[in-house]
Amino acid sequence: MELKEVSGDQLVLSKKYGNTGLSVVSPQSEEEIQQVLRTANKEGKNVAVMGNGTKRGYGGVKEEYDFVLSLAYYKGIVEHTVGDMTVTVRPGTTIAELQDYLHKHDQMAAIDPSWPEQATIGGVISANESGPKRLKYGSARDLVIGMRVVYADGSVIRTGGKVVKNVAGYDMNKLFIGAMGTLGVISEITMKLRPVPKHESLVLLSMEEDRLDELKTFIVKLQDSMIEPVSLELVVPSLAEKLLDRKEYTLLITFEDVEKAVHYQEEWVATNKPEAAIQSVLSQKESREFWNRFSNLQPNALRVDHREDRVKAVVKISSKNMEVFDILKECQKLHQNNGIEVEAHGGLGHGLSFVMLSGSADEIKDTINQLRDFVSTKNGYAVVKHLPLELRKAIDIWGDKPSYFFLFEGIKRKIDPENTLNHMRFIGGI
Repeated sequence: MELKEVSGDQLVLSKKYGNTGLSVVSPQSEEEIQQVLRTANKEGKNVAVMGNGTKRGYGGVKEEYDFVLSLAYYKGIVEHTVGDMTVTVRPGTTIAELQDYLHKHDQMAAIDPSWPEQATIGGVISANESGPKRLKYGSARDLVIGMRVVYADGSVIRTGGKVVKNVAGYDMNKLFIGAMGTLGVISEITMKLRPVPKHESLVLLSMEEDRLDELKTFIVKLQDSMIEPVSLELVVPSLAEKLLDRKEYTLLITFEDVEKAVHYQEEWVATNKPEAAIQSVLSQKESREFWNRFSNLQPNALRVDHREDRVKAVVKISSKNMEVFDILKECQKLHQNNGIEVEAHGGLGHGLSFVMLSGSADEIKDTINQLRDFVSTKNGYAVVKHLPLELRKAIDIWGDKPSYFFLFEGIKRKIDPENTLNHMRFIGGI
């Protein structure tokens, strides 16, 4: 079959972020995905796999592939079993579309990645994304119970199942989640759901930097208690000023439960917080509005940046959870001393921090290197999640290869020996 027979809109993709192609193919069924990949694999063509394209600045050093396989039009709910609290969805469905559908049934997908209006569930799963509420909800990896995946040769496999209690054999879902589309094209995703919480609120605790040790003591006490926060996200002053008009370190504590339980936990915080901490509470409506704004903080490849002299980057840092304090203090120091805009936040329950940078190309490179050097002293690691192509060629965005990298190479060689899918998109040039 000729590729042009299933070609969709010839979308114009900026070459700024690479990961584009000579043309765009937009299948609208799994059969079309199979036909496209079978033909590409046979003809030795390489394919960039894309949803809406928010993550084209994440990974990869290729400017152009033979074509882009866009799943933006392959969307919708396949099956929703309300009683079992599971949903099966096509990969081009945006997070917002999925949540809007589920909320009509008082259910939700327990995930809060960036750009919910633009990011597709397939892209989020492929990158294993998560947000501040990862503390309670986990990452995309923790939601998936089954998938259908199309291999580069056009064959289809099913991983997992459609019920939550599916424990037989090796969990093949894990193989494809976070693989950046290098092993197969996800054509269907089955996830477990949660009920929409009856009530929620956001407690804000603000403190000066020289009193952060008191906040550390409070965090330990909170985590040792029966209190169950959904988020424990610490925000640096430069970002707190932007979001909340306060130039202090601010802790974002989210509670979701029945209203009585939420208010009880708010009172526990008020009673046990450091004396120097300034507390305020956002109501349910205010909390949801805040997290909506928060989810759109990070730059992405679809956003138009009108300042050509400024480069935007996002760095994801993983560390022990209490090391987040030192990492965020280093970020604030870089913001004050390096002449570069640095906005950062980190989870004190899960140890993931996100650093948003804006500056000249040289400032961005220097700051990323400084961050990596500092994080290495904490036995953590840093991955660059968003950066223009030319800078990705100058900076190894994935960092050092892990000791088990040979396993990645072997799996890729076995599943996609012709390097048809997202070649050079993932760690080590896979």
